[in-house]
Amino acid sequence: MRAQFTIAAFGIIFDEEKRVLLCHRRDYDLWNLPGGGMEEGETPWDCAKWEVREETGLEVEIVKLLGVYGKPEKNDVIFSFLCRRVAGEIKPTEEMDEFGYFKLEEIPKNTSPKQLERIKDALQNLPEAVYKAQIGKSSIELIKEGKL
Repeated sequence: MRAQFTIAAFGIIFDEEKRVLLCHRRDYDLWNLPGGGMEEGETPWDCAKWEVREETGLEVEIVKLLGVYGKPEKNDVIFSFLCRRVAGEIKPTEEMDEFGYFKLEEIPKNTSPKQLERIKDALQNLPEAVYKAQIGKSSIELIKEGKL
């Protein structure tokens, strides 16, 4: 039997001080990169742009693919794209209630550990995309266990 996969795409947006944009979710006390699941008929890069707009109000362009991450335990594949803001203003949305640009050492403790790994990879400014497996519990599981 063929495995069924969930595909997601996230935008990593830095400001001029190399601080990363994070969004605080309304449903959980959790900071995330803007992004989400890919819809049928959508490309990963269009998904990243759409999710950034939906969650932040910002219009972005894709600069480059930063990484492809697999979560074998969940059959998830995640694309991480470096994005540049081209229009719009950050505003609260149905999914997100707070936003902030953070230096790596200032990122809130209640940030998804797997997304933190992707941010660290992005800050390395590697010439090619990163390909990694990310294993372990999800951020929601860690929150429910009181570990995040």
